[in-house]
Amino acid sequence: MATGLMTAVADVGEWVAPTIDFHALAPELILVLGINLVLFIDLSLDEGRKWAMASLSGVVLLAAFIPLVTLALSDSGPRSMFDGRYVVDGYALILKAIFLLVAYVVILMSQTELEEGGYYQGEFYVLMLCSVLGMVMMASARDLVSIFVALELLSIPAYMMAAWRKRDSRSNEAGVKYYILGVFASAILLYGMSFLFGTTGTTKLTDIGASLASTELSGMQVLAIVFIIGGLAFKVSAVPFHSWAPDTYQGAPTPVTAFLSVASKAAGFVALMSIMFLAVLPAARAAEVAEPMLWVLAALTMTVGNLVALRQTNIVRMLAYSSVSQGGFILMPLAVASTGAAGDSAMRAVIVYLLIYAFMNLGAFSVVIAVARRTRSGEISSFGGLFGYAPGLAVLTTVFFASLAGIPPLGGWVAKFNVFKTVIDAGSTSAYVLALIGAVNTVIAAAYYMRVLRQVWMAPAPDGDTAPVKVPAPIGAALGITAIGTLVLGVLPGLVLRFGDLQDLTGAAIGR
Repeated sequence: MATGLMTAVADVGEWVAPTIDFHALAPELILVLGINLVLFIDLSLDEGRKWAMASLSGVVLLAAFIPLVTLALSDSGPRSMFDGRYVVDGYALILKAIFLLVAYVVILMSQTELEEGGYYQGEFYVLMLCSVLGMVMMASARDLVSIFVALELLSIPAYMMAAWRKRDSRSNEAGVKYYILGVFASAILLYGMSFLFGTTGTTKLTDIGASLASTELSGMQVLAIVFIIGGLAFKVSAVPFHSWAPDTYQGAPTPVTAFLSVASKAAGFVALMSIMFLAVLPAARAAEVAEPMLWVLAALTMTVGNLVALRQTNIVRMLAYSSVSQGGFILMPLAVASTGAAGDSAMRAVIVYLLIYAFMNLGAFSVVIAVARRTRSGEISSFGGLFGYAPGLAVLTTVFFASLAGIPPLGGWVAKFNVFKTVIDAGSTSAYVLALIGAVNTVIAAAYYMRVLRQVWMAPAPDGDTAPVKVPAPIGAALGITAIGTLVLGVLPGLVLRFGDLQDLTGAAIGR
């Protein structure tokens, strides 16, 4: 026994601590520090000075953005930690930048509403920063355990934010429905991950890919892939896992709805991309299981989302189903990523779409917030005559909704062009059919986006009141940021394509 104890002590003595790159981890460390700072200062302020929490949270996000710039300008290349399980490369940097930008705009959108409502301002921003921390971690996660931890870290605060209006039955319903279905989806995802770990003996994504490629695919591994895709399909609100989205989006506060429809959805796609490109696509047999499932999800998500959106009279529910359908377009490149020449451009197409979608969808929700402050209505008809009494808002509404429809020269057309080009480059019959389905759905989507613009430009004001709309400064700033992004990325497509031209993850995954 003594000999065994001495051996164990000797083994512990030989343990070498992992090398930690604090520069690479700087965004995460700044967010951790910022979360504690916001929480501590909020406890020290009286109710009359809670407005400072929004500004402090914005400063934290901007501070976390600085090391992203320095890392991008560094010539050291990808930075790997913890045996390659946490990687900071070009892929991770651009996605982290998207998450921080989205969170900053959402803080601008929510500041006035929280101040006027006078409830739980500090707690709201703490939860949002915690969720953003999970998203930033997700971008660098290259291991099943770290992916799941990041997913739960970003999801649990979102459940509480969806039910933020405690005295509103719709908000309570939104939070409960999102929580119950979210926990169920997480259980399915974790079940699939356990199957994958049990059959490959590792949680590292690259090792899983190598193991799947070296042996015949077993029935348990097929179930693992199906469960993982199903669990993540909930996070991206893909049909038929989308039932939570419309009620949650309508019941939650509108800034939270914008956050869920952009940041939370993007994080789900990041997890899906990392697992697909590193663990599944390197194995031909595994790709044969995953891609048909993704093909069906993409086709169903586009079609069902658009057809149901056509029937909506509430603009938030319409944008909820629009968000569902947009998720179908983002799934299209993943459904053909291992076919023909599509693998080289699938990653770029998804990243470009997520970046542009963030600008145009946040802009659309900012317009909804600005108009609803005057009309006190969420109906599409409440946008009637907007050009007559708020021409600036009418122009911005046109920019965002026309971009969502994919009309040049706005950013949306660049996003959709890249998606269709990637699918067509695959060169298979199934890819051509998916492109055709996408084209038909683009036309269908244009119908309900144009219905809103028809109200803005052609219909009279519903109450005959043409008093101007007073847009608070934070919402005006959010509108300005999103409008500039939507216009610039459409007029200068080379700019966004250069941001999206990140082959670190793809090259490592599929050997190109």
